Amino acid sequence: MRKTDQDSFETFYKDVRSGLLVQTYALTGDLQASQKAVRDAMVVAWHHWRKVSRLEDREDYVRPLAWKRALRRSQARWWSRMKGLDPEVAATLDALAKLPVTQRRVLLLSHLTALPLEGISREVGISRVAAERELQTATALFAVNRDVESAGIRPVLEVLRTQIDEVRWPRPSIITRAGSARRRSHTTFGAAVAVAAVVVSGSVVTDAAGVRPSLDAKGVLEGVTPSPPTSTRPPPDVQQLTPEALLSPDLVGTALTGAWTQGKTSGNTEGDGLVFTCQGGRYADPAGLAALVRTFKPATPDDASTAGQSVEVSADEEAGRTTYRTTTGWYAACLAPRMQLLSTHKVQGVGDEAMLFTLRDWNDPTKAQVVGVARTGAVTTTTSVTRPGARDPDAQPSAALLTSAVDGLCGLPAGGECADVPRLKQVPPMAAGSSPALLSEVDLPPVTKVTRPWVGTSPEAATTNLAATRCDESDFAGNGFSRGETRSFLIPDAGLPPEFGLTQTVGALPRQQAETFVADVRKRLTTCPDRDLATEVDQVEDMTEGSRELTVWRLTVEVSDERTVTYLMGIIRNGTAVAQLTFVPADGVVMGGDPFIALAMRAQDRLARLGRPKA
Repeated sequence: MRKTDQDSFETFYKDVRSGLLVQTYALTGDLQASQKAVRDAMVVAWHHWRKVSRLEDREDYVRPLAWKRALRRSQARWWSRMKGLDPEVAATLDALAKLPVTQRRVLLLSHLTALPLEGISREVGISRVAAERELQTATALFAVNRDVESAGIRPVLEVLRTQIDEVRWPRPSIITRAGSARRRSHTTFGAAVAVAAVVVSGSVVTDAAGVRPSLDAKGVLEGVTPSPPTSTRPPPDVQQLTPEALLSPDLVGTALTGAWTQGKTSGNTEGDGLVFTCQGGRYADPAGLAALVRTFKPATPDDASTAGQSVEVSADEEAGRTTYRTTTGWYAACLAPRMQLLSTHKVQGVGDEAMLFTLRDWNDPTKAQVVGVARTGAVTTTTSVTRPGARDPDAQPSAALLTSAVDGLCGLPAGGECADVPRLKQVPPMAAGSSPALLSEVDLPPVTKVTRPWVGTSPEAATTNLAATRCDESDFAGNGFSRGETRSFLIPDAGLPPEFGLTQTVGALPRQQAETFVADVRKRLTTCPDRDLATEVDQVEDMTEGSRELTVWRLTVEVSDERTVTYLMGIIRNGTAVAQLTFVPADGVVMGGDPFIALAMRAQDRLARLGRPKA
């Protein structure tokens, strides 16, 4: 290397090392692992300095290397074992640790680097829309967990710099020597591999079908197959998917009624790849053999409805099952803001497995969306129908559309079972989130006067029951309770008072104790007005069916001579699992009684995933 290269690297090393250390420390909470990760990343940078030095932003090359190594080296909650750690730093690391890794990366890239949103999405490996959504959620969750305003996140993160002031860095010459040694070892290894490649069989450069790979060959997604074999052997059947296998306007019109026109058909390689709301990525199977997307719209110009179909062909049936699970997970736990899951149906008689999800998009203008996902062999298809308006859609037409989609695909080389007459069975919602027994954002209805989305706090152990009222003072950490968890839902940056929100607490008890717990709460609510003259209690729903119990009350509390607060509370049981759900409104920002009852019923369904009480 030339002297000028060494000088430029030394300047770069001194300029960026502290910033990279703050970022990796915030990402992992492990200062020792972060320092080693930054050091190793700089060694790699010197190894490739001739290439790196020509980049417009050299830090964009080094940062992903450091972050990846830091995550691999770090130990969980390492900072909790450090003595004398500044409480502000510890609180910040705790709040960051409660975020999923993707949200943490997006938040830190936004606040600790100069990357625009497009650059952030590219570095994290998600679409721009998904990055924007993850950043919004991460900002709200971090602000809640750290108890700061959204606008005050950057200063809180900058406090982490106080922990790295005393870090001792290796001299630049040590880094360059390590990088040079790395370059020499890679050169030696590369030469050995080249010699071995010449000696071994020609199978290294020829695939099983006799096809010789070429530098300009593209994948099946681009619609280009490799060069034909030079032997007389017939070419392999690689036509995994053709546009003719997709739905046509006539088939869409038959299922949904009315005349429809066909839009674009593509391999979904352009733009962000998010064709349908709730879609979590361009492909559910990035390693798939083929993919196609086709859209439709009504022939009537003033009809704002839309429809579409996507298809992915996986390498084998096992990979197809994984693709199906990934796709259904996108809609079962939809991350799009203000999307509510209304119902889930299992579709019997269509392919090897199939589901329908009915969702409501509460963003203006309000829309309803029915999404069908089916698998036939290694082929997974998704159909989506979106209609304007707040009326609940009929799922049967979408089931018919999904049936037609499977019938067009089951004859493909990778296809499996075809379709019969679809039979719909409403089922409890699929698992969503890290604590599937608790409600998720996708379950929550909107409140009046607010257009911002709900954001849930991270589930915590139910040492304190924040859903309790002064009428019942229920304790989910008492004798017999296990698996206790609690979670609150807020609407950040909506100008609402701190008491506003929805809180749920769950726990497991032996069967008889669970029944007694619910009965005691009911009794305490009934007698509450006699014990507390400032409280009125009205029962608005009471249901008991086998091992399922649900009661909802409206409580009106006189806070002062001039002010009263009315809130909703429900006590719920599903077998050995019990839950308390409380919604506290703000002035004019309320949730209706019927939506709350429906939400309590959804909570009852999710309680089935809590598990039996621990011995």
